[in-house]
Amino acid sequence: MHEHHAHHTSSSTLGEYIPLIVLALLAVLYLAAVWQLRPTHRSWNSWRTLSFMSGMVLLAVAGSPAMMSYAHQDFRGHMLMHLLIGMLAPLGLVLGAPITLALKSLSPPAARTLTTILRSSVFYFLSHPITALLLNIGGMYVLYLTPLYNATFTSPALHHLVHIHFLAAGYLFTWSIAGPDPAPRRPSLGLRVGVLFFSIAAHAYLSKFMYAYLYPLHSPHPAEEIRAGAKLMYYGGDLSELLLAVALFTIWYQKRQHPRYRANLLLD
Repeated sequence: MHEHHAHHTSSSTLGEYIPLIVLALLAVLYLAAVWQLRPTHRSWNSWRTLSFMSGMVLLAVAGSPAMMSYAHQDFRGHMLMHLLIGMLAPLGLVLGAPITLALKSLSPPAARTLTTILRSSVFYFLSHPITALLLNIGGMYVLYLTPLYNATFTSPALHHLVHIHFLAAGYLFTWSIAGPDPAPRRPSLGLRVGVLFFSIAAHAYLSKFMYAYLYPLHSPHPAEEIRAGAKLMYYGGDLSELLLAVALFTIWYQKRQHPRYRANLLLD
């Protein structure tokens, strides 16, 4: 384990701050788009801005050099980082409705291009709750039940790819279940609720399995650390999925109460 840590700290450079710089640029872009709407009198809910920024703050905490170092040395740190990147931050980002904001603030040709992408069969397939579930939960099973987790210690590129996958898959899954953004042919509430409950069960099963059988096997972490990480995964996963369920039913209720809300979303 000390060898792994030495490898990690030897590469302490400006590169460690690249994720934070990227996040800062995305936050500025979002705020600039919100500001751009002001003269047009197009309303933008400040709760959306607050939600998006809270997601960005959670990502910044997860991507900070201190958290990266803690996650590298301690399985509890790894699991906390995973929960922030893959589950809690995506909820804040998705509820910030960045696609809706883009459609309102982009030039008409750019907005039409984005609409074309949203209507494409590729996007429909990737953003379907079942596909998103397989990418999200499937990714967790592959990471912890195969040698992939241990491989991330010796390959910094693989280490970063795993984080990018969990952020993208977490965002896609959250968006497919409770995204307030416009989506053509959005699957029914029943399907989304069913997929969410399956996700809760699959997440709980994986964390119990890891706790009982000390997966990932042959990792540099002691047994008590793996068990503590698995408990964090179990309870942290429950919390984030409960918040996702609240978001799903809140948005569903809003759309039922306000038919114009749906009409204004251009694509529903």
